[in-house]
Amino acid sequence: MDELDRRILTILRRDARTPYTEIAERVGTSEGTIRNRVERMTEEGVIERFTVATRTGNIKAMIEVSVAVDVNTTGVGERMAEWEEVDFVWQVSGEEDIVLVVDAADTRGVNDLITECREMDEVQSTKTRLILDEKLG
Repeated sequence: MDELDRRILTILRRDARTPYTEIAERVGTSEGTIRNRVERMTEEGVIERFTVATRTGNIKAMIEVSVAVDVNTTGVGERMAEWEEVDFVWQVSGEEDIVLVVDAADTRGVNDLITECREMDEVQSTKTRLILDEKLG
């Protein structure tokens, strides 16, 4: 991955629907080069997926999860990633081991997810933070 790939990714992170012609113009190369590089980065797994950010009126939250020391956090995270309201599962360092970024219809939906977490044998505790506002960085 070189500097051009990084510049392409920076543009796509802000808006994955940016036309290749516009990206090419902004970085000073051809549309074909952009298309080929995006294809290559997708095939190599550098680009994992293209996604949509929405403003649905739903409740967004981060649920921070601590698990027992002898637990495989990857396995726990993979199970949590299957839950419909979960947008992201992050394995993190620090006090907590896993952070779920969730998008639920209402606070009851968030609470149901917290309960589902706490019912897992591997989970020792949870901490929840409601996301009040978000800006594109």
